[in-house]
Amino acid sequence: MKLLIKNGNILTPFRQIPVGGLLIEDSLISEVFETKEDVQRVESRLISSQEDSKIIDACGNYIAPGFIDIHTHGAGGHDFMDGTVEAMLEASRTHMRHGTTSLVPTTLTSSLDDIYKTLDNFKKAKENKDGPELIGLHLEGPYISMEQRGAQDPRFIKDPEKEEYMKIIDYSSDIVRWTVAPELEGALEMGRELKSRGVLPSIGHSNAIYEDVQKAFENGFTHVTHLYSGMSMVRRINAYRYTGVVESAFLIDEMTVEIIADGKHLPQSLLKLIYKIKGPDRICLVTDSMRAAGMPDGEYILGSLRSGQKAIVEEGVAKLPDRSAFAGSVATADRLVRTMVEAAGISLIDAVRMMTDTPARIIGVANRKGALVTGKDADIVIFDEELNIKTVITRGIVGFNLIQDNTIELHKRI
Repeated sequence: MKLLIKNGNILTPFRQIPVGGLLIEDSLISEVFETKEDVQRVESRLISSQEDSKIIDACGNYIAPGFIDIHTHGAGGHDFMDGTVEAMLEASRTHMRHGTTSLVPTTLTSSLDDIYKTLDNFKKAKENKDGPELIGLHLEGPYISMEQRGAQDPRFIKDPEKEEYMKIIDYSSDIVRWTVAPELEGALEMGRELKSRGVLPSIGHSNAIYEDVQKAFENGFTHVTHLYSGMSMVRRINAYRYTGVVESAFLIDEMTVEIIADGKHLPQSLLKLIYKIKGPDRICLVTDSMRAAGMPDGEYILGSLRSGQKAIVEEGVAKLPDRSAFAGSVATADRLVRTMVEAAGISLIDAVRMMTDTPARIIGVANRKGALVTGKDADIVIFDEELNIKTVITRGIVGFNLIQDNTIELHKRI
């Protein structure tokens, strides 16, 4: 079936095409139209032909690439470590309703049994086509700093053990990213091993200083997990000041970073500072969401239902019960983009780029995702001026649509 989207403001990573349109064939974008006349020509052809097709009128709303979230733990009351395939799929579908068409489910520091169970469930869940594409898995821990653990479970934190992480990597080819504290003994060797296998080594929950980060970058650690959260900043050691992970990420121009732009983890001033220093090509937005994303305030479990930690959700953010630290976010991708535009004063084009093109490049799928370009996957989101999601299309399939009254379905004449 062919799908034509017409009458929308198309957002590319660099410009806006007013009153444009898209043609989708076989789950790919086959044409991008820049004039109303080109759209009308194709629309007339579809109506007069005997092909099965569908026409969606975007009604002047924005048409953008589908959002890509490379760090999320769950949503809709489900966590990716709950131990079932259905939990993975339901969490993904919740994110889809907020514009996410591709995501990277993320684990927490946990038992090895829980990690292997998650790997097994992911292998099955990724075959499902009803919802966002599951690009791969992100392992967050257990090789992290105890001092910068945040809401990570201290029972399972340890230094990298080569025999252990090699078994995990050999067990699953679905791992695309691993967050590690690079100052730990054995971490640099692990970084080299991950890079050689096409897995992104990421610095996170780390108490490193600049010299550690510099060595880590040279050994494959080119990305920083949720900047400012769970990491060192300038501090004194025996009266002398040392640069932390945050400042190191600013100093190393090529280092990419991700930020939880939920309006809670980082204040407006820091959002502006990070954008000013790193720019939209080196920043991606992530939800780092736990199971309460898309759910009301209350008490929840962070991580698996069997062995996770208690958390409370209030004032639009998740916290540990004693309120000593955040426990992930309850954000969805549309909220991140909205925060960057409304709170940080960033252009819509740049905000969308940080939720599409930049994460696609960081996680290694830019050859097929992240931009509305001929030949790329038909992952598309339509939203209005207030970032309210109207339609979500994943690989050419309409998964969520609030503008059915403006949809025409054409069927082959028999």
